[in-house]
Amino acid sequence: MPRLWLVEREYDDRNLISFVYATTDGTKQLRKELSATLLQQRSEPITAAIEVDEDELAPVDPDQQERYATEAQSVAESNEPDEPI
Repeated sequence: MPRLWLVEREYDDRNLISFVYATTDGTKQLRKELSATLLQQRSEPITAAIEVDEDELAPVDPDQQERYATEAQSVAESNEPDEPI
């Protein structure tokens, strides 16, 4: 299973928080959306990294790949995978 690192967190006006995890080469991603209310009620924290099946991953837009790779590598170097972030 590939390990992905948190590269982006966005808030919107519908009270949703989007988390984007990407591979360190910036080519694959997984986007999760959670409501702020659900996020507060979760017993599991959002961590620096996750491991998911390859078939759950989506390709990253080529315009975003370098940025995602840089951010994923930075997060990987400064955090343990299971560290809350």
